[in-house]
Amino acid sequence: MSSPNTTYPAGELTVRTTDYHVAGEPFRIVHEGLPPVPGDTVAERCATAIGPGGATTAPRPGALDDLRRLLVQEPRGHAGMYGGFVVPPDDDGAHFGVLFWHKDGYSTACGHGTMALGAWAVDSGRVPAPDDGAAQVRVDVPSGRVCATVHRAAGRTTGVTFRNVASQVTARKVPVATSHGTVDVDIAHAGACYASVSATQLGLAVDRAALPVLTAVGREVRAALAGHPATWHPDGALLSGVYGVILHEDLPDTPRGPNQRSITVFADGQVDRSPCGSGTSARLALLAEDGRIGAGEELRHESVVGTVFLGRVTGADTQANGLVTEVTGTAHRTGEHTFVREAGDVLGAGFLL
Repeated sequence: MSSPNTTYPAGELTVRTTDYHVAGEPFRIVHEGLPPVPGDTVAERCATAIGPGGATTAPRPGALDDLRRLLVQEPRGHAGMYGGFVVPPDDDGAHFGVLFWHKDGYSTACGHGTMALGAWAVDSGRVPAPDDGAAQVRVDVPSGRVCATVHRAAGRTTGVTFRNVASQVTARKVPVATSHGTVDVDIAHAGACYASVSATQLGLAVDRAALPVLTAVGREVRAALAGHPATWHPDGALLSGVYGVILHEDLPDTPRGPNQRSITVFADGQVDRSPCGSGTSARLALLAEDGRIGAGEELRHESVVGTVFLGRVTGADTQANGLVTEVTGTAHRTGEHTFVREAGDVLGAGFLL
Protein backbone atom coordinates (compact mmCIF):
# COMPACT_ATOMS: atom_id res chain seq x y z
CA MET A 1 0.00 0.00 0.00
CA SER A 2 1.32 3.45 -0.86
CA SER A 3 1.71 5.93 1.98
CA PRO A 4 -1.20 8.29 2.67
CA ASN A 5 -0.81 11.64 0.93
CA THR A 6 -0.22 14.29 3.57
CA THR A 7 0.43 17.20 1.17
CA TYR A 8 -3.19 17.81 0.22
CA PRO A 9 -4.31 21.27 1.36
CA ALA A 10 -5.93 21.28 4.78
CA GLY A 11 -9.60 22.01 5.11
CA GLU A 12 -12.76 20.70 3.55
CA LEU A 13 -13.01 20.24 -0.21
CA THR A 14 -16.05 19.52 -2.37
CA VAL A 15 -15.87 18.41 -5.99
CA ARG A 16 -18.64 17.19 -8.29
CA THR A 17 -18.34 14.57 -11.00
CA THR A 18 -20.43 12.59 -13.43
CA ASP A 19 -19.21 9.06 -14.07
CA TYR A 20 -19.61 6.95 -17.20
CA HIS A 21 -18.33 3.64 -18.41
CA VAL A 22 -17.45 3.11 -22.06
CA ALA A 23 -17.31 -0.58 -23.00
CA GLY A 24 -16.52 -1.29 -19.36
CA GLU A 25 -13.75 1.28 -18.85
CA PRO A 26 -14.61 3.96 -16.26
CA PHE A 27 -14.42 7.68 -16.95
CA ARG A 28 -14.92 10.21 -14.15
CA ILE A 29 -15.81 13.66 -15.53
CA VAL A 30 -14.81 16.42 -13.12
CA HIS A 31 -16.84 19.50 -13.97
CA GLU A 32 -17.09 21.43 -10.69
CA GLY A 33 -14.54 22.18 -7.97
CA LEU A 34 -11.34 22.40 -10.05
CA PRO A 35 -8.47 24.65 -8.95
CA PRO A 36 -7.15 27.09 -11.58
CA VAL A 37 -4.97 25.45 -14.24
CA PRO A 38 -2.50 27.92 -15.85
CA GLY A 39 -2.14 27.91 -19.63
CA ASP A 40 -3.69 29.41 -22.75
CA THR A 41 -4.41 26.05 -24.43
CA VAL A 42 -5.32 22.56 -23.30
CA ALA A 43 -1.84 21.35 -24.29
CA GLU A 44 -0.25 24.09 -22.18
CA ARG A 45 -2.45 23.22 -19.22
CA CYS A 46 -1.50 19.56 -19.60
CA ALA A 47 2.20 20.47 -19.74
CA THR A 48 1.72 22.54 -16.59
CA ALA A 49 0.15 19.56 -14.80
CA ILE A 50 2.78 17.08 -15.97
CA GLY A 51 5.93 19.14 -15.69
CA PRO A 52 8.91 19.44 -18.05
CA GLY A 53 9.62 15.72 -18.51
CA GLY A 54 6.65 14.88 -20.76
CA ALA A 55 3.65 12.61 -20.43
CA THR A 56 5.64 9.48 -19.48
CA THR A 57 7.09 11.08 -16.34
CA ALA A 58 5.65 11.63 -12.87
CA PRO A 59 3.25 14.59 -12.68
CA ARG A 60 4.20 17.86 -11.05
CA PRO A 61 2.99 18.16 -7.42
CA GLY A 62 0.30 20.73 -6.75
CA ALA A 63 -3.38 21.29 -6.06
CA LEU A 64 -4.50 19.85 -9.42
CA ASP A 65 -2.54 16.65 -8.99
CA ASP A 66 -3.68 16.34 -5.39
CA LEU A 67 -7.24 16.42 -6.74
CA ARG A 68 -6.39 13.77 -9.35
CA ARG A 69 -5.07 11.48 -6.62
CA LEU A 70 -8.06 12.17 -4.40
CA LEU A 71 -10.41 10.94 -7.14
CA VAL A 72 -8.39 8.05 -8.52
CA GLN A 73 -7.10 6.54 -5.29
CA GLU A 74 -9.01 4.63 -2.64
CA PRO A 75 -11.37 5.12 -0.87
CA ARG A 76 -12.95 7.31 -3.61
CA GLY A 77 -11.43 5.53 -6.60
CA HIS A 78 -9.41 2.44 -7.45
CA ALA A 79 -6.31 1.39 -9.40
CA GLY A 80 -8.32 1.03 -12.62
CA MET A 81 -9.99 4.45 -12.43
CA TYR A 82 -9.71 6.93 -15.30
CA GLY A 83 -11.08 10.42 -15.67
CA GLY A 84 -10.79 13.95 -16.98
CA PHE A 85 -10.85 17.55 -15.79
CA VAL A 86 -13.14 19.74 -17.92
CA VAL A 87 -11.30 22.95 -18.81
CA PRO A 88 -11.88 25.81 -21.29
CA PRO A 89 -11.28 25.03 -24.99
CA ASP A 90 -8.48 26.52 -27.05
CA ASP A 91 -11.00 28.70 -28.91
CA ASP A 92 -14.69 28.87 -29.72
CA GLY A 93 -14.35 26.11 -32.33
CA ALA A 94 -14.69 23.51 -29.56
CA HIS A 95 -17.32 23.10 -26.86
CA PHE A 96 -14.78 22.52 -24.05
CA GLY A 97 -11.38 21.04 -23.31
CA VAL A 98 -10.25 18.18 -21.10
CA LEU A 99 -7.17 16.99 -19.24
CA PHE A 100 -7.15 13.17 -19.13
CA TRP A 101 -5.78 11.41 -16.05
CA HIS A 102 -5.21 7.93 -14.63
CA LYS A 103 -3.67 6.44 -11.48
CA ASP A 104 -0.10 7.45 -12.38
CA GLY A 105 -0.57 10.81 -14.08
CA TYR A 106 -1.93 12.30 -17.28
CA SER A 107 -2.39 11.24 -20.90
CA THR A 108 -2.55 13.19 -24.14
CA ALA A 109 -5.36 11.18 -25.73
CA CYS A 110 -8.27 9.04 -24.63
CA GLY A 111 -10.82 7.71 -27.09
CA HIS A 112 -13.12 6.15 -24.53
CA GLY A 113 -12.98 9.35 -22.49
CA THR A 114 -13.92 11.41 -25.54
CA MET A 115 -16.92 9.12 -26.10
CA ALA A 116 -17.97 9.57 -22.47
CA LEU A 117 -17.57 13.34 -22.70
CA GLY A 118 -19.71 13.45 -25.85
CA ALA A 119 -22.47 11.48 -24.18
CA TRP A 120 -22.24 13.65 -21.03
CA ALA A 121 -22.37 16.91 -23.00
CA VAL A 122 -25.55 15.79 -24.79
CA ASP A 123 -27.18 13.97 -21.87
CA SER A 124 -26.69 16.99 -19.60
CA GLY A 125 -27.99 19.48 -22.19
CA ARG A 126 -24.66 21.29 -22.53
CA VAL A 127 -24.73 20.56 -26.26
CA PRO A 128 -28.16 20.52 -27.97
CA ALA A 129 -29.11 17.27 -29.71
CA PRO A 130 -32.19 15.92 -31.48
CA ASP A 131 -34.29 13.13 -30.01
CA ASP A 132 -33.57 11.17 -33.18
CA GLY A 133 -30.38 11.70 -35.14
CA ALA A 134 -26.92 12.81 -34.09
CA ALA A 135 -25.05 15.74 -32.58
CA GLN A 136 -21.36 16.57 -32.78
CA VAL A 137 -19.38 17.48 -29.68
CA ARG A 138 -15.97 19.03 -30.36
CA VAL A 139 -13.37 18.62 -27.63
CA ASP A 140 -9.88 20.08 -27.32
CA VAL A 141 -7.49 17.49 -25.86
CA PRO A 142 -3.71 17.75 -25.35
CA SER A 143 -3.02 16.06 -28.72
CA GLY A 144 -5.40 18.30 -30.70
CA ARG A 145 -9.08 18.72 -31.50
CA VAL A 146 -11.25 15.59 -31.61
CA CYS A 147 -14.93 15.04 -32.24
CA ALA A 148 -17.59 12.83 -30.68
CA THR A 149 -20.69 12.20 -32.77
CA VAL A 150 -23.45 11.25 -30.35
CA HIS A 151 -26.13 9.02 -31.84
CA ARG A 152 -29.68 9.40 -30.53
CA ALA A 153 -32.97 7.50 -30.79
CA ALA A 154 -36.24 8.23 -28.97
CA GLY A 155 -34.52 10.82 -26.79
CA ARG A 156 -31.76 8.49 -25.60
CA THR A 157 -28.07 8.23 -26.42
CA THR A 158 -27.49 4.92 -28.22
CA GLY A 159 -23.82 5.18 -29.15
CA VAL A 160 -20.89 7.52 -29.77
CA THR A 161 -18.42 7.73 -32.67
CA PHE A 162 -15.02 9.18 -31.83
CA ARG A 163 -12.99 10.85 -34.62
CA ASN A 164 -9.35 10.98 -33.61
CA VAL A 165 -6.42 13.15 -34.60
CA ALA A 166 -4.34 11.68 -37.43
CA SER A 167 -2.78 8.25 -36.81
CA GLN A 168 0.74 7.51 -38.07
CA VAL A 169 2.88 4.38 -38.19
CA THR A 170 6.45 5.16 -37.13
CA ALA A 171 8.18 1.75 -36.87
CA ARG A 172 7.61 -1.90 -37.76
CA LYS A 173 9.06 -5.12 -36.33
CA VAL A 174 11.22 -3.59 -33.61
CA PRO A 175 12.71 -6.59 -31.74
CA VAL A 176 12.08 -6.47 -27.99
CA ALA A 177 13.18 -9.12 -25.50
CA THR A 178 10.59 -10.14 -22.91
CA SER A 179 10.34 -12.81 -20.22
CA HIS A 180 8.33 -14.85 -22.77
CA GLY A 181 10.82 -14.45 -25.59
CA THR A 182 11.70 -11.83 -28.18
CA VAL A 183 8.79 -10.29 -30.04
CA ASP A 184 8.44 -7.91 -33.01
CA VAL A 185 6.82 -4.64 -31.96
CA ASP A 186 5.02 -2.14 -34.20
CA ILE A 187 4.79 1.50 -33.14
CA ALA A 188 2.09 4.01 -34.11
CA HIS A 189 1.05 7.44 -32.86
CA ALA A 190 -2.68 8.09 -32.51
CA GLY A 191 -2.89 11.02 -30.13
CA ALA A 192 -0.55 9.02 -27.90
CA CYS A 193 2.17 6.51 -28.76
CA TYR A 194 1.19 2.82 -28.82
CA ALA A 195 3.34 -0.27 -29.17
CA SER A 196 1.51 -3.24 -30.71
CA VAL A 197 2.55 -6.79 -29.84
CA SER A 198 1.19 -10.09 -31.14
CA ALA A 199 0.20 -12.07 -28.05
CA THR A 200 0.05 -15.14 -30.28
CA GLN A 201 3.71 -14.71 -31.20
CA LEU A 202 4.50 -14.98 -27.49
CA GLY A 203 2.27 -18.04 -27.04
CA LEU A 204 -0.27 -16.07 -25.02
CA ALA A 205 -4.04 -15.76 -25.29
CA VAL A 206 -5.81 -12.47 -24.62
CA ASP A 207 -8.13 -13.55 -21.82
CA ARG A 208 -8.73 -12.89 -18.14
CA ALA A 209 -6.75 -15.91 -17.01
CA ALA A 210 -3.63 -14.48 -18.67
CA LEU A 211 -4.01 -10.97 -17.24
CA PRO A 212 -1.01 -11.11 -14.86
CA VAL A 213 1.30 -12.34 -17.61
CA LEU A 214 -0.06 -9.92 -20.22
CA THR A 215 0.35 -7.02 -17.80
CA ALA A 216 3.93 -8.03 -17.00
CA VAL A 217 4.84 -8.31 -20.69
CA GLY A 218 3.23 -4.95 -21.40
CA ARG A 219 5.35 -3.31 -18.72
CA GLU A 220 8.49 -5.00 -20.08
CA VAL A 221 7.85 -3.78 -23.62
CA ARG A 222 7.10 -0.23 -22.48
CA ALA A 223 10.31 -0.12 -20.44
CA ALA A 224 12.39 -1.58 -23.27
CA LEU A 225 11.21 1.09 -25.71
CA ALA A 226 12.00 4.04 -23.44
CA GLY A 227 13.94 6.50 -25.55
CA HIS A 228 13.41 4.63 -28.84
CA PRO A 229 13.42 7.21 -31.68
CA ALA A 230 10.15 5.88 -33.15
CA THR A 231 8.36 6.86 -29.94
CA TRP A 232 9.34 10.51 -30.38
CA HIS A 233 6.68 12.88 -31.73
CA PRO A 234 7.70 15.91 -33.80
CA ASP A 235 5.57 18.17 -31.60
CA GLY A 236 7.78 17.47 -28.60
CA ALA A 237 8.02 15.65 -25.29
CA LEU A 238 4.36 16.01 -24.34
CA LEU A 239 3.31 13.58 -27.10
CA SER A 240 6.41 11.38 -27.00
CA GLY A 241 7.20 8.08 -25.30
CA VAL A 242 5.18 4.88 -25.23
CA TYR A 243 1.85 5.47 -23.51
CA GLY A 244 0.29 2.04 -24.01
CA VAL A 245 1.25 -1.46 -25.11
CA ILE A 246 -1.46 -3.30 -27.06
CA LEU A 247 -1.25 -7.10 -26.93
CA HIS A 248 -3.53 -8.49 -29.61
CA GLU A 249 -4.68 -11.71 -31.22
CA ASP A 250 -6.62 -12.40 -34.42
CA LEU A 251 -10.13 -13.79 -34.37
CA PRO A 252 -11.99 -15.04 -37.48
CA ASP A 253 -12.71 -12.16 -39.85
CA THR A 254 -16.25 -10.84 -40.06
CA PRO A 255 -17.98 -10.07 -43.38
CA ARG A 256 -17.01 -6.42 -42.76
CA GLY A 257 -13.30 -6.93 -42.12
CA PRO A 258 -10.69 -7.95 -39.54
CA ASN A 259 -11.61 -9.11 -36.06
CA GLN A 260 -9.18 -8.85 -33.13
CA ARG A 261 -9.15 -9.15 -29.36
CA SER A 262 -6.65 -7.07 -27.44
CA ILE A 263 -5.68 -5.65 -24.12
CA THR A 264 -3.91 -2.33 -23.60
CA VAL A 265 -1.47 -2.02 -20.71
CA PHE A 266 -0.66 1.61 -19.90
CA ALA A 267 0.85 3.78 -17.18
CA ASP A 268 2.52 1.55 -14.57
CA GLY A 269 0.60 -1.65 -15.33
CA GLN A 270 -2.92 -0.22 -15.54
CA VAL A 271 -5.22 -2.28 -17.79
CA ASP A 272 -7.87 -0.86 -20.12
CA ARG A 273 -11.18 -2.70 -19.70
CA SER A 274 -12.39 -1.40 -23.07
CA PRO A 275 -10.73 -2.14 -26.43
CA CYS A 276 -9.02 1.29 -26.02
CA GLY A 277 -10.33 4.08 -28.25
CA SER A 278 -7.12 5.80 -29.34
CA GLY A 279 -5.38 2.40 -29.29
CA THR A 280 -7.97 1.19 -31.81
CA SER A 281 -6.88 4.08 -34.04
CA ALA A 282 -3.30 2.86 -33.77
CA ARG A 283 -4.36 -0.68 -34.70
CA LEU A 284 -6.29 0.69 -37.70
CA ALA A 285 -3.21 2.52 -38.99
CA LEU A 286 -1.14 -0.66 -38.79
CA LEU A 287 -3.83 -2.83 -40.40
CA ALA A 288 -4.23 -0.30 -43.22
CA GLU A 289 -0.49 -0.32 -43.90
CA ASP A 290 -0.64 -4.12 -44.04
CA GLY A 291 -3.49 -3.94 -46.57
CA ARG A 292 -5.83 -5.74 -44.17
CA ILE A 293 -8.46 -3.00 -44.00
CA GLY A 294 -9.66 -0.62 -46.68
CA ALA A 295 -12.47 1.71 -47.66
CA GLY A 296 -15.88 0.51 -46.51
CA GLU A 297 -14.42 -2.08 -44.12
CA GLU A 298 -14.30 -2.04 -40.34
CA LEU A 299 -12.28 -3.54 -37.53
CA ARG A 300 -14.26 -5.41 -34.90
CA HIS A 301 -12.09 -4.79 -31.83
CA GLU A 302 -12.93 -6.82 -28.73
CA SER A 303 -11.72 -6.20 -25.18
CA VAL A 304 -10.63 -8.67 -22.55
CA VAL A 305 -14.09 -8.36 -20.94
CA GLY A 306 -15.90 -9.02 -24.23
CA THR A 307 -17.02 -5.49 -25.09
CA VAL A 308 -16.54 -4.24 -28.65
CA PHE A 309 -15.50 -1.12 -30.54
CA LEU A 310 -15.95 -0.81 -34.31
CA GLY A 311 -13.17 1.07 -36.09
CA ARG A 312 -12.88 2.51 -39.60
CA VAL A 313 -10.30 4.35 -41.69
CA THR A 314 -12.17 7.26 -43.26
CA GLY A 315 -9.39 8.87 -45.29
CA ALA A 316 -5.96 10.43 -45.29
CA ASP A 317 -4.85 13.55 -43.45
CA THR A 318 -2.23 14.86 -45.87
CA GLN A 319 -1.31 17.79 -43.66
CA ALA A 320 -0.47 15.49 -40.74
CA ASN A 321 0.81 12.68 -42.99
CA GLY A 322 -1.49 10.16 -41.35
CA LEU A 323 -4.86 8.47 -41.46
CA VAL A 324 -8.21 9.73 -40.19
CA THR A 325 -9.94 7.08 -38.10
CA GLU A 326 -13.30 6.73 -36.39
CA VAL A 327 -14.20 4.42 -33.51
CA THR A 328 -17.75 3.66 -32.38
CA GLY A 329 -18.85 2.31 -29.01
CA THR A 330 -21.40 2.77 -26.23
CA ALA A 331 -21.25 5.07 -23.22
CA HIS A 332 -23.44 4.67 -20.14
CA ARG A 333 -23.77 6.94 -17.12
CA THR A 334 -22.99 5.15 -13.85
CA GLY A 335 -23.41 7.91 -11.29
CA GLU A 336 -23.33 11.54 -10.26
CA HIS A 337 -21.15 12.25 -7.26
CA THR A 338 -20.27 14.91 -4.75
CA PHE A 339 -16.92 13.96 -3.29
CA VAL A 340 -15.84 15.51 -0.03
CA ARG A 341 -12.49 15.64 1.70
CA GLU A 342 -13.21 16.60 5.30
CA ALA A 343 -10.83 18.64 7.37
CA GLY A 344 -8.73 16.39 9.56
CA ASP A 345 -8.91 13.34 7.25
CA VAL A 346 -5.52 11.76 7.93
CA LEU A 347 -5.61 9.77 4.68
CA GLY A 348 -5.47 12.99 2.67
CA ALA A 349 -5.81 12.10 -1.01
CA GLY A 350 -5.98 8.40 -0.18
CA PHE A 351 -3.95 5.32 -1.11
CA LEU A 352 -3.64 2.50 -3.63
CA LEU A 353 -3.36 -1.19 -2.82
